[in-house]
Amino acid sequence: MNCKKCGRPMGKKGYCSNCDAASVKAADQKKAESRQKLKKLLPIILGALALVAVIIGAVLIFGDSGKESTPVSVEGKQLVEIEIRDYGTIRVALDADAAPISVANFLSLAESGFYNGLKFHRIIEGFMMQGGDNGIPGSVEPIKGEFSSNGVDNPLKHTRGAISMARTNVKDSATSQFFIVHQDSPHLDGDYACFGYVTEGMEVVDAICEYSTSVVIDGNGTVPEEYQPIIEEVRVIH
Repeated sequence: MNCKKCGRPMGKKGYCSNCDAASVKAADQKKAESRQKLKKLLPIILGALALVAVIIGAVLIFGDSGKESTPVSVEGKQLVEIEIRDYGTIRVALDADAAPISVANFLSLAESGFYNGLKFHRIIEGFMMQGGDNGIPGSVEPIKGEFSSNGVDNPLKHTRGAISMARTNVKDSATSQFFIVHQDSPHLDGDYACFGYVTEGMEVVDAICEYSTSVVIDGNGTVPEEYQPIIEEVRVIH
């Protein structure tokens, strides 16, 4: 048989040796060109995959934290118990009619177990005890500050036993931190969101605030971590 291309005696694959070599060379060149194209595209492909991974990670992290603190609609009085290791339990009646956003946020965090194991890190006898922060920025979405200087009609006062939301100097910056008032603190009225009152267990608040005087390290009530009272559990009483 003769070569299909030039008519010479047949070589490999139905072609003579000359034509077959030319075909092999052309095929090799085509493969080399393909490899070069792939090398150029590889960084783009890897970059796209990395971007997809970042987006998925952001959705998982921030999506979860958003769900964790998404308020639900509540009304009337809501009862919770704050159990503090080695001290006892504080029962609190939250007033959703006066501060619905603050109450819904607190209940959502409590029911998710967010507060369990957290601590009271700032305590000032005669003023308040403050805690409820896991130390991870952005883990809880900020909520509306429900107080008169922020345009909200909240009639609750910061009397002894009041529970209120801590915040920065930004009015809508409250997240998970709360404080319980030890003694009447009217200077907070209108600037902080009080959302309920202790109904049982003020002796626990007294004991913690009195103990703090021996361990706080500054005038701001900072308690060293090893001495911070631990929240065993915040339970919602249905």
